[in-house]
Amino acid sequence: MYRFLLTPRWWGINVFVLLAIPFCIFMGSWQLSRFEGRVQDHRAATEQAASDRHEKARPLASMLPVDKATSGRRVTATGRYGAQLLVPGRELDGRSGFYVLTLLRTDSGRALPVVRGWLPGHPDAAKAPAPPAGEVTVTGALQASETPGDNGVGAQSGLPAGQTGAISSASLVNLVPYRLYDAWVTLDRADSGMKAVPATAPDGTGLDLKAFQNLGYTGEWFVFAGFVVFMWFRLLRREVEFHRDAALGLVSAQPDQPDQTDRPDQPAAV
Repeated sequence: MYRFLLTPRWWGINVFVLLAIPFCIFMGSWQLSRFEGRVQDHRAATEQAASDRHEKARPLASMLPVDKATSGRRVTATGRYGAQLLVPGRELDGRSGFYVLTLLRTDSGRALPVVRGWLPGHPDAAKAPAPPAGEVTVTGALQASETPGDNGVGAQSGLPAGQTGAISSASLVNLVPYRLYDAWVTLDRADSGMKAVPATAPDGTGLDLKAFQNLGYTGEWFVFAGFVVFMWFRLLRREVEFHRDAALGLVSAQPDQPDQTDRPDQPAAV
């Protein structure tokens, strides 16, 4: 009864199944490893952020460029405050507000964006405290330039003068007359009247949408593998039933040929 498994048609089906199942399992396992890797990165970034708060601050220049190893580390820089901007649409402790971003002009000739703190409500330059005058030394967590549209960073354009949607050299280069560092710092202690903005984990280390997409793809690939097995057994059962019915004379012995008596275009017998 199972001789049909040796026919060219079933050889093709069997080869496809034998290739498809391992491929689906491999892809599912790979996606699962990607998710587990992101979980591990998130755990490591969280532990690093906790330890970074207690480590000694290092000179800014020694921690550049910003990467996963240096993001969130405490740095120090000296200079004079210059232009000040507001960053709208930022949440802290479940409340909506804005960052107060001030450019620190250093002796290197470049300016470092410094988030001096957060204020609730709509952006209002009158609410933002003026930066300290004279030479200052700031200490805070080093952060990579933001990408508009990612991790809650505003992607809106056409903001009023004195505002920016993202803290990045690409966004600020047209707003301030300084050469910029491709990084920014959030102060350990906010200036008077504002709340300090906590450092964020570097890109690719958080349990974000991409991480859970990997988990979803894992499930999809394993479902595909199960579907292939299900369809193979279903086709096998139908073939067995057909050959059994053919042996009893209930159907034609050629399953690929339609029953001529059922064709609608065949003329009826007179």
